Amino acid sequence: MALRKQETPRAWQRMLSGRRLDLLNPSPLDIELEDIAHGLARVARWNGQTIGPSIFSVAQHSLLVEAIFSADGKATREEQLAALLHDAPEYVVGDMISPFKAVMGGDYKAVEHRLLSAIYLRFGLKAHVPQALMKRIKQADQIAAYLEATQLAGFDEDEAVRLFGQPPVILADYTLLITPWTADEAKARFMERFLEVEAR
Repeated sequence: MALRKQETPRAWQRMLSGRRLDLLNPSPLDIELEDIAHGLARVARWNGQTIGPSIFSVAQHSLLVEAIFSADGKATREEQLAALLHDAPEYVVGDMISPFKAVMGGDYKAVEHRLLSAIYLRFGLKAHVPQALMKRIKQADQIAAYLEATQLAGFDEDEAVRLFGQPPVILADYTLLITPWTADEAKARFMERFLEVEAR
């Protein structure tokens, strides 16, 4: 039996929760925390080109970024949630490395931004966070990238500094967060941290 030809390409993803998330017009009502945690825990940073028996997941990267972002103790609950969720669209679209994003251009970024806006709205944040906050999150993201590059992805320090900048602080405190976890552990820890911050 031949498969019925669809008139328009499918643009939604079915989640384990049963939700169907429209990639082109995502609704906050179709976004669930467990779907995000489950997906991010199974998406590899650096296209999987990291050392160790387990991948270094986007869920674990998100926890690392939030820990660096929140280290000074001044971040508000909303700011911490925004930092923790900064890569959440990747539970749907995967983790495209920066060089590939540059090749893909505007269409990919537009889809990613729509997803992030829907995710932020789902958890009570503004759809578009202020530019100053995005800059602070990006700084934490760059520090995390430096750590991951030098400790997991085979970059030497000079190359990492050239690509991600010189970290402004001593990074020894983040050793535990840079050791790759299993997918189940990464999912559990992501959810635990989210609920801890949300309850503030």
